[in-house]
Amino acid sequence: MVSFSLGPLSVFTQSRYVIHLSDGKRLVLFRLPSIEPSSGKSKGANETDDGWLYYAMEAECPHAGGPMQDSQVDIEDSAYIVSCPWHAYDFNVETGESSVGITACTFPINVHGECVALHYPGDSVTATKIEPVSEKMRLKNERRTRSTPKTQEPPPPETAQYLDENATLCDWCAHILNTSNPEHKIELTAHLFATFTERENSSSPMPLGRGTVAAPAQPPRDGLTSVRPWEMRKTGKGGTLKSRISMLHALANIEQWAIDLAIDICIRFATFHTEPASQGCSRELPRTFFHDWLKVANDEAKHFSLLRARLEELGSYFGALPVHHGLWDSATATAHDLRARISIIALVHEARGLDVNPMTIDKFRKAGDKESVQSLEVIHNDEITHVTTGHRWLTWICRQEETDPIQVFRSNVQKHFRGALRGPFNTEARAQAGMNQQYYENLVGLNDVEVA
Repeated sequence: MVSFSLGPLSVFTQSRYVIHLSDGKRLVLFRLPSIEPSSGKSKGANETDDGWLYYAMEAECPHAGGPMQDSQVDIEDSAYIVSCPWHAYDFNVETGESSVGITACTFPINVHGECVALHYPGDSVTATKIEPVSEKMRLKNERRTRSTPKTQEPPPPETAQYLDENATLCDWCAHILNTSNPEHKIELTAHLFATFTERENSSSPMPLGRGTVAAPAQPPRDGLTSVRPWEMRKTGKGGTLKSRISMLHALANIEQWAIDLAIDICIRFATFHTEPASQGCSRELPRTFFHDWLKVANDEAKHFSLLRARLEELGSYFGALPVHHGLWDSATATAHDLRARISIIALVHEARGLDVNPMTIDKFRKAGDKESVQSLEVIHNDEITHVTTGHRWLTWICRQEETDPIQVFRSNVQKHFRGALRGPFNTEARAQAGMNQQYYENLVGLNDVEVA
């Protein structure tokens, strides 16, 4: 066992960091507030005088290698529990124990005065790099610098409109969907996710308001020129600045619609009940369903903010080019059935993103655009978790209804998706999200079935 310093307390200001070790392994360092007041109990070796606790565990989930730096943190029985974003396997951040019988590796942290030290098995191992895990949106007031190129982008209204503390989840969802300004949309989405999550761990969770307010048929948009999907100009191969701006603009449009899609699934299907199986009864959606999709919406808001910021750094802005609303067309086609919505939006469109993202990232890497590559890699890793969320909830519904999720998915694609599911498929990323090849191989959509 070797002990080495990770740095002084003053450098650790965020809730989690990725530690790269000289032996090639990666760990996650969590910095979390003390659950109980220090008075009346002895201070732990991993606790600071001002009540912060430090924990270290392996960065890859022992189940399927999911990124634990993106895990959800909860408190259960006065202990911190982290849940893998891919398949929701839960682990005690101190002991590594889980409710599913597997154990994650954890490593002791000692706080000596102002020094944070890690105890690690082996000899001559050191930390080669420590990276903070960003959880922030790139909001307007965080990016303006003297070097930012001037654009003709119209200034947004000064403030977003917040609902009062009595607002339900569905009130908030309708409000966000009806918010046309993209800056306000990402701000309100982040606020809703943070507030809903905080109140889940309190004595007054946010009321859901199932069925009390309707979602708009289509969310409005500010200052965008809309065209039909087939009228969009080709984005090119990324070899020129104009081409890369076009690609980022198209991706930003997708991410803004993705915010609305994740919010819409919460309000539009709030009253959904499973169909009783042979020996079961109808069930409404649990609160974890809404938390999971708000997490997706929060991620999509982060993605939009990253892409919008990058466009401005390259001398353009979101809205400078035409956009299409094809993704919302799929939402409209599946507005009648949650199973169809999850199948088409999460397990077709989001999964297709897993296929094409690596190729897109490679184009930007070859062009030497490292800043865009960093943003696109964040987006790709998050989208694996979004496909996982869709897979998890379709599987949950099918389990209640005693149906086969693969067959339910394939049936919905044949009914509601136009065209064939064409490769090449990123089988590794799809498998990480829970989708084996039985889901999507040799699957044709509506047009092909009609022709046949």
